[in-house]
Amino acid sequence: MSDGVRKGRTGSHPETVMIKTIPLNKLVPSARNVRRATDKQADAQLQADIDARGLLQNLVVTSVAKPKGSFAVEAGGRRLRALLALAGEGKIAKTHEVCCLVIEGGPAEAQEASLAENFQRLSMNPADECLAFQQLIEQGSDVEGIARRFGLTVRFVEGRLRLASLAPIVFEALGACEISLEVAKAYAATPDQERQAYVFEQMGQGYGCAHPDSIRRMMTQATAGATDRRARFVGEEAYLAAGGRIERDLFADDAATRWLDVAILERLACEKMESLAAEAAAEAGLAWVKSSLEHWIGDGQTEGLRRVPLESPPLTDEESALVNELEAKVEDLVGILEDEETSDEGREAAETKIRELNGRIDAIANKPPVIPDALKPSVGAFLILDEHGRPRLDTSVYTEISAEEEAAPDNESGSTSAGSSAKPGRVAGLSQRLVDELAIQRRDILSVHIAADPGLALDLAIFLMIDREASGEKSGSSLVASPPSDPVFGFKTPEATATIVRADATEVLDRG
Repeated sequence: MSDGVRKGRTGSHPETVMIKTIPLNKLVPSARNVRRATDKQADAQLQADIDARGLLQNLVVTSVAKPKGSFAVEAGGRRLRALLALAGEGKIAKTHEVCCLVIEGGPAEAQEASLAENFQRLSMNPADECLAFQQLIEQGSDVEGIARRFGLTVRFVEGRLRLASLAPIVFEALGACEISLEVAKAYAATPDQERQAYVFEQMGQGYGCAHPDSIRRMMTQATAGATDRRARFVGEEAYLAAGGRIERDLFADDAATRWLDVAILERLACEKMESLAAEAAAEAGLAWVKSSLEHWIGDGQTEGLRRVPLESPPLTDEESALVNELEAKVEDLVGILEDEETSDEGREAAETKIRELNGRIDAIANKPPVIPDALKPSVGAFLILDEHGRPRLDTSVYTEISAEEEAAPDNESGSTSAGSSAKPGRVAGLSQRLVDELAIQRRDILSVHIAADPGLALDLAIFLMIDREASGEKSGSSLVASPPSDPVFGFKTPEATATIVRADATEVLDRG
């Protein structure tokens, strides 16, 4: 039943539009809909929202000849899928009346309408989300109810409510898009609004780095110890020259000495690291080197990047011979340790020598990966700060994810155009995202089986020892069991069954 009719123009093409209600089973997806990619979590949120409040925005449709009496949804494909899902769950009837905007025009008008609707959509500012959730709470709603109504997780709603309690100056900056959502979350690391405002003012004066990790440290650390890796890296002389203050305990060691101005310390460390990163990039011939005051590379730092697999060079005949010689010495020293008549002094000396020899073996056998010269101009790395305050160029290299990869990560064929080089580690016909996901799941499946089967764990340990001995890569050290490491940096599979089972096994592990 038609509710209204109007005429207008789309570009230079006249069109007639009308609003009418159409049964859900008469609506079909249009092949002309411009949106191809989607987000499962966002789709679930949309379905929950329609279930709670109904359809708030009309679908844009055109009439089609087949099936007879049907209409193609040109704009609103996600809403149509949500309605069909609700009908499949029995929450609405298959003949549910849907309010639609009917366009009577040609294919060009229909596709233009689809494109315009998607381009004109504006995501809600996180600050507005915070205020909206806070108002719902004040009106009597609870966190679980809000999450259920909007198809969100309880943790997401709680996070937005926490941001609503930020210091006014920080919250206003979030609302004005002067700081990112990740930066705002860093300020919320502690609920102290005075501390938030103080750190925000320090950042505004140019102190520190406007990176979430730096802000989080400044929020949680009122002072820093003299043994802090940043303090060791910057040095006391440079810190004092920049106006930093130190509080000393005359009756204690350096560990009790406190550096009171963390903002100044962060700024000096960042500036020095950024300078060293630029030098490292020029020296190594890399496209870029990014600095970090952390001693590891986190997910946030590799966002928008893809790790490029590299191979370590093989040992030369001379290096293999030297490793065998050193390992023979280690075995002799192990014999001394196993001898019951060895004195305590002799054991201590043997253990010290073993550690020294193992260090030499590792330095020879564990060569850093080699970056091909042709690859250097297109990849970058991270300069990190180790626990002792020493800058170190991380051995992993990354390349920026192209717009094509980001838009269609699962549709890559693995082939390369003329004149370009193939991506290292890429299997023809498989996307890099799929290869990474399979690597993660393979790791999780193996770790779950080992955790559940002691016999398999023992067999694996024996195999690894024999395999390393056969390949000439013995370490000479006693058997150790390390936690399973990520085969791919910056890539997670939280919804995969193997990952969930592994996490559950970790939680219930008897640590007695």
